[in-house]
Amino acid sequence: QVQLVESGGGLVQAGGSLKLSCVASGGVFSINHMGWYRQAPGKQRELVAAISSSSSTNYADSVKGRFTISRDNAKNTVYLQMNSLKPEDTAVYYCNLRTPLGREYWGKGTLVTVSS
Repeated sequence: QVQLVESGGGLVQAGGSLKLSCVASGGVFSINHMGWYRQAPGKQRELVAAISSSSSTNYADSVKGRFTISRDNAKNTVYLQMNSLKPEDTAVYYCNLRTPLGREYWGKGTLVTVSS
């Protein structure tokens, strides 16, 4: 059974930085597609960034140039470096794993709050 545990959220001032981590257990990490999603109060969950098993990446337009997703297969970990944070980045951030067969797993989320 795959489990995902996020960490690194917190309170930061606008313009600041945070780095989120997501450690996966169970399964073969390197073959899976990983992503970070977020859900702000009253809004739908949205994709923030994703990285494939070959480390190709894609980003939401709202975070391009500010956020960077990366993965360390030796540590079964995916990261999200968030720079130049804005109040509108405030949300619960969720880690997502998608297997080659399309099965998905979610972490419980980590809260990021950006104050103005």
